[in-house]
Amino acid sequence: MTGEFKIGNRPIGPGRPAYIIAELSANHNRSFDEAVKLVRAAKDIGADAVKLQTYTADTLTIRCDRPEFRIGGGTLWDGKTLHDLYGEAYTPWDWQPRLKQVADEIGIHLFSTPFDPTAVDFLEAMDVPAYKIASFEMIDLPLIEKVARTGKPVIMSTGMATREEIDEAVAAVRRHGVDLALLKCTSAYPARPEDANLRTIVDLGQRYGVPAGLSDHTMGIAVPVAAIALGACIIEKHLTWSRSVPGPDAAFSLEIEEFRDLIAAVRVAERALGEVRYGTGEQEAASRVFRRSLFAVADIQAGQPFTEANVRSIRPGYGLPPKYLPAILGRFAPRDIPRGTPLSWDLLPETAVPRKAAG
Repeated sequence: MTGEFKIGNRPIGPGRPAYIIAELSANHNRSFDEAVKLVRAAKDIGADAVKLQTYTADTLTIRCDRPEFRIGGGTLWDGKTLHDLYGEAYTPWDWQPRLKQVADEIGIHLFSTPFDPTAVDFLEAMDVPAYKIASFEMIDLPLIEKVARTGKPVIMSTGMATREEIDEAVAAVRRHGVDLALLKCTSAYPARPEDANLRTIVDLGQRYGVPAGLSDHTMGIAVPVAAIALGACIIEKHLTWSRSVPGPDAAFSLEIEEFRDLIAAVRVAERALGEVRYGTGEQEAASRVFRRSLFAVADIQAGQPFTEANVRSIRPGYGLPPKYLPAILGRFAPRDIPRGTPLSWDLLPETAVPRKAAG
């Protein structure tokens, strides 16, 4: 996985702390005050960014009751029309500049997913620091081109996209020379962990030479933490006050304390990844004593042979390494050696083992 870019002054890429995005979506429950509280909560729990969605029901679809416009297939929203769902879930546009002002005041990034060209123009007027392309919009190349022309960093969810569709979307962004990140996303709500296919994150990063991460719709925090172990540079997850409050996205969102736990677990996972290292680490130094080594396990008089009865490999680790036992057996003690004495080179005859072998 390669590549790095910045949102604001925050570097994002391999070897950097993962960039954590709290997705508000419809979890404001049509309350501006609730939306403000979520923005502030996202900052408090340690998220790097808050993400909105910028659309209206009319910019996404039309009001129509034909079967094609009615949701089915076992989703959370079965039976609703697309227009009704989006009318319920959208974030009023007049809220968004005010939410951005709150975010700027408290020091957290706020940007959005635009769903049509008018949304891009609106967000440019807000001076958002970056853009997100939703997985369902990844095939809308004219929209992607318009976003890329802003010159702002772009984060795209790959969702259901084929390799060819991702190639086209990446090319559309790169034609304008802007920074890009790709997120593995399973476009099911909620998604099952067995459908996450997190190894795709590694492939996205290597294949396209970009920071890669995860937009997650599974329940809980295990899947995004596992993504960190695979090198995810960005984690996006929905944030809500309570899943018990009905809402279009509440069922697959994390509550405040769960999101706090997620961020804490991500930071632990990042520290645990560390670096490629062999040998004794700083914290392990005191444990070297619990290794095995060669000890006299019976009193040995001068001139007596070393045997399996009077020399053994045991703990602690103060004696010679066990690998020297075959070379020592059958040799003769140069002086008395009390039981419990760790064997060392000065307790052995010069002919037992060449001293340079000790290294």
